[in-house]
Amino acid sequence: MGWLSRMFKKDKPAQASVAPKAVGKAPDGNEIPDFRLGLEGEYDDSGLAKRVALAFDNDPEVSDEERLWVAQTSGKVVLKGEVTDQATLDKLVSLAGAVKGATGVDASQVQVG
Repeated sequence: MGWLSRMFKKDKPAQASVAPKAVGKAPDGNEIPDFRLGLEGEYDDSGLAKRVALAFDNDPEVSDEERLWVAQTSGKVVLKGEVTDQATLDKLVSLAGAVKGATGVDASQVQVG
């Protein structure tokens, strides 16, 4: 099972991207902020977190850490839970920070080991 499937109960859509172009407008009629872009460019309240999960799934060096979860607070990616080692956490933080719309990564709620 992959990150996206485990956390969001969602299969990877055919046009999924970690850096999609906006399709349509936000509910308020304005442009969709980058952190609200869904997997295919649609408006999604959890868009950034889903695209981070997709980035994790897309990297063959990163296996699903089943005790780690991804959330977001506006443009900040929040990682919570536990990972097997520091090198894995460092890689996940790097991947998450590179996703379109991510303004930072908070890994303070992650335990290593």
